[in-house]
Amino acid sequence: MMKMTYWISTIIISAFLLVSSYTYFFNKPTFEGVKALGFPGFFIYQLAILKILTVVVILTPGIPMYIKDSAYVGVMLFLITALVAHIVHKDSFGISIMLVILMGILATSYITNLNRIVG
Repeated sequence: MMKMTYWISTIIISAFLLVSSYTYFFNKPTFEGVKALGFPGFFIYQLAILKILTVVVILTPGIPMYIKDSAYVGVMLFLITALVAHIVHKDSFGISIMLVILMGILATSYITNLNRIVG
């Protein structure tokens, strides 16, 4: 059960990261929306690349746990920053709820990954 929970939560987070990276590169309204939150254009591209690298790190077996830990922390910091930016920008409450749910899914992936390795 723990292994299934790990894979479901990890696939959801990975899909979110890959889709959002794709939209940063290829969806002008998303790019402009992120700029409207106050982030510069060059940062958006850096963020997209970091999200793709994070998926590679999280999904690749054999990568040391301390590197995976850093990837998980980076995603959590991104989600917290996005939450604050959307609240300050007075965006839809639904966006905030979605980000909190993603934080929970990320935490589930991280915790079940630890249990999978330790247990």
